[in-house]
Amino acid sequence: MIIKTPSRLHMTLIDLNGSYGRADGGIGLTIDKPNFTLQCEHSESGISIDFNEKITDEEIRKEAFKKISMSAEKVISKYNFDEGFHFTVEEAYPPHSGLGSGTQMSLATAKLICEFNQKKVDSIQLGSILGRGGSSGIGMGAFDYGGFVVDGGHDLKDKGGSVLPSSVNPAKPPQLIGRYDFPEDWEIVVAISDADTTVTGMKEDDIFEKYCPVPKNDVEKLSHIIFMNLIPFLLEKNIESVGDSINNIQKLGFKNIEVSRQSQNVRVLMDNMRQFGAYGVGMSSFGPAIYGLIDKHNQDVFKATKDYLGDEGIVFKTKAQNHGFEIEK
Repeated sequence: MIIKTPSRLHMTLIDLNGSYGRADGGIGLTIDKPNFTLQCEHSESGISIDFNEKITDEEIRKEAFKKISMSAEKVISKYNFDEGFHFTVEEAYPPHSGLGSGTQMSLATAKLICEFNQKKVDSIQLGSILGRGGSSGIGMGAFDYGGFVVDGGHDLKDKGGSVLPSSVNPAKPPQLIGRYDFPEDWEIVVAISDADTTVTGMKEDDIFEKYCPVPKNDVEKLSHIIFMNLIPFLLEKNIESVGDSINNIQKLGFKNIEVSRQSQNVRVLMDNMRQFGAYGVGMSSFGPAIYGLIDKHNQDVFKATKDYLGDEGIVFKTKAQNHGFEIEK
C-alpha cells in the first residue's frame, strides 16, 4: 500500500489576540508539489524504515525517521494494533521549510496503518492522536481535502485562556470552516532560500511569548481582508485582487511578525518577486518558503526569480491541488 500527500502553503494565522474568545484560525493553500510518498507493508513485528536511494539528504532522512516512528507508535498504541510494519519513503522534501512536511509525514504514516487495519479515521481524529494541529488545522485540511482551506481556530478556554502555541498550551485540532477549489489555470512560484532562516522549537515559542497578543485592530483588519476580499475575489477568479489581499496580509497581525523575523535576504526576495510582476507574494508559515501568484500573463516571474536566486536557493512552479491524499492498495 502506498500513499501520496500534497504539501501546503500556510498563508496566515488569523487571531492571536483572543479578545473575542477564540484564538488561532488560519488559511492555507494545498499545492501539488513537492510530495511525500510512503509505502507500507506488513512485517512480523515492530517498525522498520527504509528510503529510496534517491533520498540522500540526511536532514530529510532524520526527520522522516523520527516522524514515522513516533506516529506509528502512537496510532498502534491507541488502537492496540498488533502487526508490525515496514515503511519505505519514496519521496520527501526538506523539513522546516514552510511547506508542512511534518504534518504530512505524520498523517500519512497513521493513515496507512489504519487502512491496513480497515479502521476509518479522518485527519482531525488522527491529529488528536498524533498531537498535531494544536495551533493550525491547515495541514490536516490539505491532507484530507486539498484546495484553499480555512480553519476556525480554538475556543480560548481550550487553550487555558492563552493564545500561545500548542507546545505551550496543547489543544485538539480545530474544525475546518471553509474549503474552496483554487483556479486550475493559476500557478504559484515557490522560492526557498538556502540561508538558514527557519524558526523552530524554542525560538518559535519565544516569538509567541514576546509578540502575543497581537493588536486587536490588526486581527479585525485581517479578518475583513480574508472574508470580504480574499475569499470572494478567489471565488470570482479575480487574480489581481487575490494578489492584493495576499500582499496586505503580510503587513498585519502575526504574519507581519513572522515576516519581520526573517532575514533581510528573504524580505528582499519577497519585494523582488513583486517587482518581477507576481500578483501577490507571501511567506508560508515562518518561512523560508516564499510564494508568488502568477498566470499566463506574467510567466516571466518564474525565470526572473530563478535568475535572481541563482545557486543560493531553489525555485519551482506548482499549482493548487484540489484534492487531498491519494492511496493505492
